[in-house]
Amino acid sequence: MASSTNNQFILVLFSFLLVLKTSSSFGNHSSTDGILPFAPKHVVVVNKLTSQAKLIAHCTNKEKDLGVKELLPGSSFDFRFRVNLRKTTRYTCTFEWPGNKVTFDIFRVDRDDTPKSEFGVCRECIWYIYEPAPCRLDRDAGIPYCFDWNS
Repeated sequence: MASSTNNQFILVLFSFLLVLKTSSSFGNHSSTDGILPFAPKHVVVVNKLTSQAKLIAHCTNKEKDLGVKELLPGSSFDFRFRVNLRKTTRYTCTFEWPGNKVTFDIFRVDRDDTPKSEFGVCRECIWYIYEPAPCRLDRDAGIPYCFDWNS
């Protein structure tokens, strides 16, 4: 009898997660952001180099290579995804401009999709790439959070 109850619970949970994963809503923030898996994310990377140099960006995660992007000053590229079930989603980008090559985790669950993070949850993660640091814009407060390069 317990096995049947467990199977029903698993089926209901799986159905709920499937509906959540296949939802195409990227609308307003939800109270479940950062709590449930499969949270939709939109990352925007903007070339804000003060030298006005072209920025070369190459972003990847374990399963996906987003290709090499050439960004003129002020231009941007973006991508969308959902946080995985285990909440281990991470996208790392290599950025190059004359005389520099650096890497940065442009999305990390522990920083960008955790309600307890000091930086808050971002559904739309807007990153300004400056020479000294990448900065994530908090659209609500209008305050950028700047971070150290990985390397």
